[in-house]
Amino acid sequence: MARIPYKIYLSEDEMPKRWYNLKAVMKELPTPFIHPATLKPCTAEDLHPVFCKELVDQEFNTTDQYIDIPEEITEYYKTYRPSPLVRAYSLEKMLDTPAEIYYKFEGTNTSGSHKLNSAAAQVYYAKKQGLTSLTTETGAGQWGTALSMACAYFNIPLKVYMVKISSQQKPYRKAVIETYGGKVIPSPSDTTEIGRKILAENPGTGGSLGCAISEAMEVALKTENCRYVLGSVLDHVLLHQSIIGEETRIACEKYDINPDILIGCVGGGSNFGGLIAPFVGDKIAGKNNMRIIAVEPASCPTLTRGKYAFDFGDTGKMTPLIRMYTLGSGFIPSPNHSGGLRYHGMSPIVSKLYHDGYFEARAEEQSKIFDAATMFSRSEGILPAPESSHALKVAIDEALRCKESGEKKTILFGLTGTGYFDLAAYMSYNDGTMTDYIPSDTDLEKGFASLPEVQVRF
Repeated sequence: MARIPYKIYLSEDEMPKRWYNLKAVMKELPTPFIHPATLKPCTAEDLHPVFCKELVDQEFNTTDQYIDIPEEITEYYKTYRPSPLVRAYSLEKMLDTPAEIYYKFEGTNTSGSHKLNSAAAQVYYAKKQGLTSLTTETGAGQWGTALSMACAYFNIPLKVYMVKISSQQKPYRKAVIETYGGKVIPSPSDTTEIGRKILAENPGTGGSLGCAISEAMEVALKTENCRYVLGSVLDHVLLHQSIIGEETRIACEKYDINPDILIGCVGGGSNFGGLIAPFVGDKIAGKNNMRIIAVEPASCPTLTRGKYAFDFGDTGKMTPLIRMYTLGSGFIPSPNHSGGLRYHGMSPIVSKLYHDGYFEARAEEQSKIFDAATMFSRSEGILPAPESSHALKVAIDEALRCKESGEKKTILFGLTGTGYFDLAAYMSYNDGTMTDYIPSDTDLEKGFASLPEVQVRF
């Protein structure tokens, strides 16, 4: 067999033409969103004031395993896709492991992450519907950057509520978003009723994704011909991100690569759900017995220490009730450097798959994440995002286990983005001032106390 190249690039003709809809293959579906007033399942009409109509239709689609990608979105995808599947030969050599290590690299576009895959789709549907503005939240800034790029391409104004601590840690993210025409507002802010309420209750807060979501939703609901768009968690976002998994599957089949272990980082669940989609679909069908591992920060341990319960998706309690793994919408995570993973909840699809035992979850400390990131950058030459480095850390751990056992396993992980806007974090790590924070059970109980007490009727 011919040597597998460092980078496996598909041709444009080999790009997936369809998204993979996990809900069509799951044996048991996630619990529907619940309207907090009626305690009955939300209807599509309930969501139309907040989201684009086509996205709501995708959210409710449980029957079509594949959904065609519109030609206009495919044409935009071609500006930065297909993304490479990379054989980490240099990392393997550094680790002296018999394992084969691969990573699907989503950092080849200006936003530096996978987020553009859904941003392009959501803005396209907004334009198609005739909307005149959009609002969103962003944590580390990847989603805000990606959405500003897509809004510039389709010519739609954008307002971005950026988690305050992230806006302070990453001023250059703000600069890029504004270069593409987006307006950035640190959250929580005094521009919304919810923002003012959160500031009154927590004057020194660095914010959270839950806070930023609340502000962005409030503005969308109060602005004519405007909608809110979300970069993770929801089913239609995971649908768009399935292009990652579909490209990975095609590349693996092309070179007869059969992963034993598939690893991704998780915050809200979009990149992880997108990467694993076709593989976990085959696992559900009994076609493989692949180990799948989700990796989250120890400072925000949604899967590993959270509760599977109904909760609001935002701090201001404006969203429907979502059954998911959660730390409570009142949980304000530590201001660590993995801003894209600082979310109290988790995708309903990812939560249900985890609850049903289709994958494992691990929580990793920040300093150990940067140990792995430094090792990777020195071997593979790419400076990884802190978020991505969670998956990288566990991939290295598994490769070292292969070294100990002598097994030659094939490990594949998602490198969701680059860390070139995270240099303050790397400086903190390099000068020894980085600290690890792990919430105590008492800390978590404060968040759990915010869980709504509901008796769902349907």
